[in-house]
Amino acid sequence: MNWQEKLLQYQPVNEQEERDLASFRYAFTHFPDVLTRQNPIAHMTVSAFVVNQARTHVLMVYHNIYQSWAWTGGHADGESDFLAVALREVQEETGVEAKPVQQEPISIEQLTVLGHVKKGQYVSEHLHMNVTYLVEADDQAALVVCEEENSDVAWIAFDELSTYCKEEHMLPIYNKIIAQMK
Repeated sequence: MNWQEKLLQYQPVNEQEERDLASFRYAFTHFPDVLTRQNPIAHMTVSAFVVNQARTHVLMVYHNIYQSWAWTGGHADGESDFLAVALREVQEETGVEAKPVQQEPISIEQLTVLGHVKKGQYVSEHLHMNVTYLVEADDQAALVVCEEENSDVAWIAFDELSTYCKEEHMLPIYNKIIAQMK
């Protein structure tokens, strides 16, 4: 089974995921390459929702482009082992080693990325077809900021996310994941 077939077997937990999965299916059928950024319209990304062992805090980074606290993650860039991408992104963006709580995604979402400048070049508005994994890390581990992408990294209490996250469209996704952990 290839990565697309496996992802399309994901069981949505709500209407948002049902509709986003339908969009994924459409993109897989109509776009030649969604696994890399060579597709300027829509491509695969992976995120990690990093929780502490007590399941009270999430590890987040202050994202330079979005100017908000956000989960860790990045582009698949041709890699179809999405869990490996998620774990690598956690380590690259925070310096922390994480382990999966489960092997399967906890969430999927289609995210709009507004036009922005990255590394001196304009990037047109596009879609991220995102796969999210629930992972765990030691909240006492030393944190390291990946200055190329972020300006801070911190553990944020679940009940304080709305204070830190300025991307209001992300709060329902974060809250959906937190609710699934209970």
